[in-house]
Amino acid sequence: MIVIKTEPELELMRASARILKETFDEVGKNVRPGVTTGELDAIAEDYIRSHEGIPAFKGYQGFPGTICSSVNEQVVHGIPGPRELEEGDIIGVDMGVIHREFYSDATRTYAVGEVSNEARQLMRVTKEALDLGIDKVRPGNHLSDISHAVQKHAESHGYSVVKVLVGHGIGRRMHEEPQIPNFGPPGQGPILKPGMVLALEPMVNAGASNVLTLEDNWTFVTVDGKLSCHFEDTVAVTDAGPEILTR
Repeated sequence: MIVIKTEPELELMRASARILKETFDEVGKNVRPGVTTGELDAIAEDYIRSHEGIPAFKGYQGFPGTICSSVNEQVVHGIPGPRELEEGDIIGVDMGVIHREFYSDATRTYAVGEVSNEARQLMRVTKEALDLGIDKVRPGNHLSDISHAVQKHAESHGYSVVKVLVGHGIGRRMHEEPQIPNFGPPGQGPILKPGMVLALEPMVNAGASNVLTLEDNWTFVTVDGKLSCHFEDTVAVTDAGPEILTR
């Protein structure tokens, strides 16, 4: 069942998302060659806890970190630790916050120093795909209108979308109905209504769409070792269109 949020509930989700936005500001300032993913994780956890938030990912189904840190060919769910970032890397930082029982969820992909033109274009197209999906978050549209917009833009640039991982509803739980694939024809699935809140998250690969899971049972990587990029925002459906809570 898709949960419709009341205005007081949306206000709590805005507060949760505000903490998350500010945490990304802190993490982003520290992304540079030589920093470890574990250090970024500590920065995120400290900021969230000092601002009346709870790290949503830490301990979730046993995940050990506050952030998922996914570097280069890592798609999602990378575990933070001693790995040092290097000039030319790209890193996807996925985070969630719980504040007064309500979740927010977002991902930003950062360039580490100077990166290749290939990496910059992949980042740009993935962000554009997210924005095009967000533009479909309007009352009366179908859920798959979002999916189609993401897929069409990514594939028009020669990229592929990851199909085994999806976006999701969000609220009092991190993962609520509906699931939101990043592919498919338009005009299908539930009709969007005001009060729905969705976490949209295109994962776009420079090569094949297939992914593998590493031995840590968390980290997804591209099957061909090519770059992957991930952006995500928590978005509310309103009468006026999309409200991006995490920006």
